[in-house]
Amino acid sequence: MLRPEQMSRVSVTGSKRVIDDVIEAAYAHHSLHVTDYDDRYEGFDPGTSLEGAETVNERLVTVRSLESILDVDEDDAEVARSLDDDELEAELDRVRERVNDLNDQRDELQGAIRDRQEEIDRMEPFAELGIDLEYLRGYDSVEVVVGEAKPAAVEAALGDAEAIDAFDVFVGGDVLAIVAKPADGDAEGVVQDALVGVDIALLDVPDADASPEEYVAELEAEQADLRDELAGVEAELDSVKEEAAGFLLRAEEELTIEAEKKEAPLSFATTENAFVAEGWVPTESYPDFEAAVVDAVGDHVEVEELERASFTPDGDHHAEPVAETGGGAASASQAAGGGDAEDATAEPEAATDGGHAAHGTDDPPVVQDNGSAAGPFELLVQAFGRPKYTEFDPTLLVFLTFPAMFGFMIGDVGYGVLYAAIGFFMYSRFEGAFRELGSVAMWAGGFTILFGIYFGIDLFGYHAYQLLPGDVHWPVAGKGLSPADLDWGLSFLVVSVVFGIVHLNIGHVLSFVSTLKRHDVKHALYEAGSWLLILNGAWIWIFSQHVPGPKPDFLFESVSLLTFGVVSFSGFPVVVGIAGALAALLGLVLLGIGEPPELAEFLSPIVNVISYARIMAVLLAKGGMALAVNLLAFGAYIDKGGEGSFHFIFSAEHLAHVQETPSEELVFAGITTAFDPAAIGLVGVVALVAGVLVAVVGHLVVLLLGVTSAGIQAVRLEYVEFFGNFYEGGGRAYLPFGRDRKYTRDD
Repeated sequence: MLRPEQMSRVSVTGSKRVIDDVIEAAYAHHSLHVTDYDDRYEGFDPGTSLEGAETVNERLVTVRSLESILDVDEDDAEVARSLDDDELEAELDRVRERVNDLNDQRDELQGAIRDRQEEIDRMEPFAELGIDLEYLRGYDSVEVVVGEAKPAAVEAALGDAEAIDAFDVFVGGDVLAIVAKPADGDAEGVVQDALVGVDIALLDVPDADASPEEYVAELEAEQADLRDELAGVEAELDSVKEEAAGFLLRAEEELTIEAEKKEAPLSFATTENAFVAEGWVPTESYPDFEAAVVDAVGDHVEVEELERASFTPDGDHHAEPVAETGGGAASASQAAGGGDAEDATAEPEAATDGGHAAHGTDDPPVVQDNGSAAGPFELLVQAFGRPKYTEFDPTLLVFLTFPAMFGFMIGDVGYGVLYAAIGFFMYSRFEGAFRELGSVAMWAGGFTILFGIYFGIDLFGYHAYQLLPGDVHWPVAGKGLSPADLDWGLSFLVVSVVFGIVHLNIGHVLSFVSTLKRHDVKHALYEAGSWLLILNGAWIWIFSQHVPGPKPDFLFESVSLLTFGVVSFSGFPVVVGIAGALAALLGLVLLGIGEPPELAEFLSPIVNVISYARIMAVLLAKGGMALAVNLLAFGAYIDKGGEGSFHFIFSAEHLAHVQETPSEELVFAGITTAFDPAAIGLVGVVALVAGVLVAVVGHLVVLLLGVTSAGIQAVRLEYVEFFGNFYEGGGRAYLPFGRDRKYTRDD
């Protein structure tokens, strides 16, 4: 699981007479990741599409256009069935003619409705003014101007204008009409000139005989009729969609498959009479692939396994040689010379590894192999970057650590159930990335439930073990939020640090193995072994009794607390501590010899481990938020006579008892318990409802913040601290030639 599937580079060489059959066989097998020909070799040219590709693509464009017009989605599909070419062409022409006609009608009606609406918008100010349109135009001796402006500013400007002999302003709402007589009877535009300094939006007077109100009513009536017509057209389109959606989805799939087949030669190297196709297949699939192609065309093609890519991380894959069949090199050469594949004998002019006419990139694509449980966590890995073929695939390690970190940081049965329920909803209702994310959420929710039980059957911040019959003593007192369980909070800090040490050790070990395979033991010691020595040596010294003064006691007391006294740990002996310090010093020396610039980061093993303390910090933060919500809603007190732990108050009677008991210190009365509904009536009922609302909303906020805080912090620890030691990403996705049919059958 830590490695992708092994890939084999293969070559398919044959006569162009059988290229269609070879493409059909390769497409049906759905395993060949085709490598594009890059025009590097003399005698070969990039291939061209097969005959009919243009027609197929035109039909495909038509089908997708019709699907867009009808808003077809995959839920509209019928039961999968075969679709022959004659049926496709005839039905497509019929549907296209019908849909295009209805779509044209719809566009025309929508345009007419928009035109009416624009006219209504233009007319509404005149309706607000309340003056018939015929009175606002057609004068010789006066000028009429209509606009939107402040009347006072307009009147002041007109009064100061010497070019205007007399004027009047009619106001209706925000619209005003100006009627002015120029001092010079032959002058034009005097009103606009007078209003140059005024903020006014001039309006054109519509050419209509009716009153504005009547005209608007007439336009609205026309618009209503147009909308009725539009509804009828859309109903017809819905009917066509219901009738043709299944056909369109089948046609799109059939045409997409046909287009991919006809355009496949674009990635081939070709001559006048032959072709050479190269690509990658999973090594275990190669025998079946070879048999499928040979069975389809017999001696007219030569299939050769050129190499098996090993996982040596040397920047490029390392080719593991395979037994030469004698076909690949000779066939490529004969293809360049114009003969058939089976008659080839000469050596090729351009050849690479092992004497074959290779083309395109040699990097194998990556097929991650992580099983059904860890598989969804490939989503988190690919968000950082798909692993290179030569890298370790960290998906399994993320599967083993991410849900545990998330669950530990939230640690609540109630929240865990909700996370798992949300995840199940996503897993069962969606496909692709959302489905995988749902699976991740279910795993995270499951671990949240487990740790919630561990923390005292925490249920939305309440220790539900207290509801169990009898005097139950839960081994884990809590999360460290109350005076009684402060030691547990410090112990969880130690747990977070130890987890970080183990997590980082795994990363450095993987880095050591990778460097060892890429180079030798010396380089592995310099580049990875040095960091392992520094990391472990420094932390062994920290957890030792050597120089104990500055080291806090909880470093050594936590083991006994976490194991309930079964195991005690007072720190590594002084000798072991000194040995750890010497190991760290040796690591620094090796680092200085092998990678001197990295000495500037010699403290990173300590700093990176301390970064894992955020696990404990989020645990306390989320627990504290849940406690605060319950405290506001229900109130709490501290039992000073007992262990000094928090206890919630769920009734007014309980509150009264706490207030009367000297050994019980009230922390907060709580919204729901401050007023007794039975005694105070409406005020108590309102307080009860408000308290429940605070509890519900508050816990929803904690639930959402749990995703952003615990989720992001866990992902950050994976990406930055863990991946940074051994992982880069940047691999190529495996895209096999072929397609799984969903709406059609290959009869």
